[in-house]
Amino acid sequence: MLASLTLRKKIALERYRPIINLPACSVTAFVSSLVMKLQLYVQQVNGALEETSQSVLSSLPRILRDTQLLQQETLALREKMVAVKQEIAKIEKDTASSMATLEKIDRIKTELQTAKQGLHEADNWTVLANDVEEVFESGDIEAISNKLFSMQKSLTMLANVVDYEDKKLQLEGLKNRLEAMASPRLVQAFTAANLEQSKIYVDIFGKMERLPQLLKYYHNCLKVSLGQEWRRTIELAQDENVTYWLHTYYDKLLSSWHEQVKWCHQVFPNTSIDILIEVYADLLRSLDPGIPECIEAVLKQHSNTVQLSILLELKQMTRHFAVNLSGAIETLLRGKLQNEKLLSLAQAVYAPYVPYVAKYSTFETAQLEQQLQFLDRSHDDLSDTINSLSLSISRIMSYAAEANKRCKLFTEGCGYPGLLRSLNIYFNKYLEKYQQGLRQLERKKVKHEDWNLFQMCLTLMQTIGDLLHQIQQFEKSLVIDITEANNKLQNTNGSAFCQYKKLLLTSSGCTDLENLVASFQREDKTILDSIIKSIQKLCTDLHHITYEVIFAPIFSQLLLVQKAPAWSLETNKMSNLSLDLPDYSFAPQEYITQVGQYLMTLPQHLEPFLLRDNPSLTLALKAADPQYVQSSTESGFTSILLDIVARGTCQMFQDQTLGICQLNSVACKQLATDIDYLGNVLEELGLCLSENLQHMSLLLRLPSEDYQSGSSGCNARVVAAVRQMRNITSSG
Repeated sequence: MLASLTLRKKIALERYRPIINLPACSVTAFVSSLVMKLQLYVQQVNGALEETSQSVLSSLPRILRDTQLLQQETLALREKMVAVKQEIAKIEKDTASSMATLEKIDRIKTELQTAKQGLHEADNWTVLANDVEEVFESGDIEAISNKLFSMQKSLTMLANVVDYEDKKLQLEGLKNRLEAMASPRLVQAFTAANLEQSKIYVDIFGKMERLPQLLKYYHNCLKVSLGQEWRRTIELAQDENVTYWLHTYYDKLLSSWHEQVKWCHQVFPNTSIDILIEVYADLLRSLDPGIPECIEAVLKQHSNTVQLSILLELKQMTRHFAVNLSGAIETLLRGKLQNEKLLSLAQAVYAPYVPYVAKYSTFETAQLEQQLQFLDRSHDDLSDTINSLSLSISRIMSYAAEANKRCKLFTEGCGYPGLLRSLNIYFNKYLEKYQQGLRQLERKKVKHEDWNLFQMCLTLMQTIGDLLHQIQQFEKSLVIDITEANNKLQNTNGSAFCQYKKLLLTSSGCTDLENLVASFQREDKTILDSIIKSIQKLCTDLHHITYEVIFAPIFSQLLLVQKAPAWSLETNKMSNLSLDLPDYSFAPQEYITQVGQYLMTLPQHLEPFLLRDNPSLTLALKAADPQYVQSSTESGFTSILLDIVARGTCQMFQDQTLGICQLNSVACKQLATDIDYLGNVLEELGLCLSENLQHMSLLLRLPSEDYQSGSSGCNARVVAAVRQMRNITSSG
């Protein structure tokens, strides 16, 4: 009530809010009027409250009386319920034997009714059995089926009679007679695709509980019909080959599929797809002549180099058919997978290619070897051979990339182990052309300076480096393709027609593929490991030939060391005349000056190749010798090659000098001068003389009496050799 009053006040205030803006006298009058109204409202509310309170107080005695009455009625009801419960228990106790008697009587009644029904059905069976022969003689298949259906229902009620099994055998015999009688007409109905007749026979066989047998008739009828279609296709196109036959027949199979789906859906609505899948799987395995025999026949008519192209065309045609058939099936199944039956059908479709996928490496090898024959053969001229090899790399790699595509198309990625075997054979045969180039280089080697031959060596080295780089890049892309293909093959959640490991591979083929993928985890080996090692061996051999070409003039001059005039017999006789000459009076001999001059010209011939941006040559040099790996930039390769030549020069010079039988004091100074000259040349090139030659120069200049003490710390072999040359007696 108070809340209502408050609300009314608010409404009044809102209603008269505009009056607030009136003059002061008007406002006072208005407020007084409002106060009076509020007082009236309060009086009305108080009056209403007083009346409500009086009404509630007057009603309380009546409410208390009603509550007491309700409590009394509840207690009375409780007592009655206890009494009823006790009465029920007493009745149950008194009538237990009577209820058991009634139940027994009811069972007897039921048994009597069953016996009565059994006698009735037995009598009915007898009547039906007596009449069935007359019905059979009429030849009316529908009437016979109805009679047998009635006998079947009667037999159900006679399950407990003594001669039940005999009656069952008798009924099965009658069903067999009916099936034998109906089968020719049934086959005719299925063959002619007679919808009405087929439905009648489905109903008849369904009543006889022989629907599976009817489905077998349909299976055989459709299989025979489609098999005859295959033979007609071949007979009508005898001048064509298996490519045309398959293309034509696959089109007819797809067309027949759609027709049979519609027909079966009306005749066998619940099992139509299952039936057709089984029929097609059985059909494709039992064609006469079989698809594998036809393929084998056409392959025998062509050389090995063409066979893979034929197989690839046939396989693509089959794959197109499989995709269309799979799409038609999945549209009808609507996501309801039937993996086992679909897988059986898919295996039947791809079965002709399983043996050829197993021999894929043989076909691919023949194809690649044929493409190798298209390349230019080795030329008599070395520069033509090198140029031909350089131009052939892009074609060789494109052939390898095409082989990878063929592997994907023909084997769906299952044949990668075979592809790798073919690629190894292919690349090894190609590398034989480089071996021929190296043999030509060997034959071209001369003992004098030949910068043209040196240039051809580096050009061939660059070509091999380019080949190595492209092989490595191809290998990386191959690993990616194999990994992606394996991931797709491992996915078993898709269509059965995409499970190519089960469709195209034998058990040994699966093992090979699994081993190949597992080999990726081994970091010490790559999938083209043997090829890369062969190329690296080529680099090493060519580097050795290149070194020999560069070193040939040095080699020729250093062979003259032991024949130098400074230590000949005539010079030894004149030794006393120049014994006291100072060291600067000795000039290096011609053999060593020739070597020095040649070494000084080396950088200008090397730098055009080694200083320019030449990643292929860089890669080849790193593969040829570990020393090049240590250099981070190409500018260091010149000094590395010079260092290799310098070390070879020092080693040969040392070996030749140690072969000198005897030296007098003058000859010792001359040899020391020659060694020092070589050291100066090497220093100009940013290199250094070998430690043994440095020791030899020191030992050659030592006075005989100081030899023992001065040779301390030098190489023992060099110390002993120089002592022998100088004919110094050992004090040890």
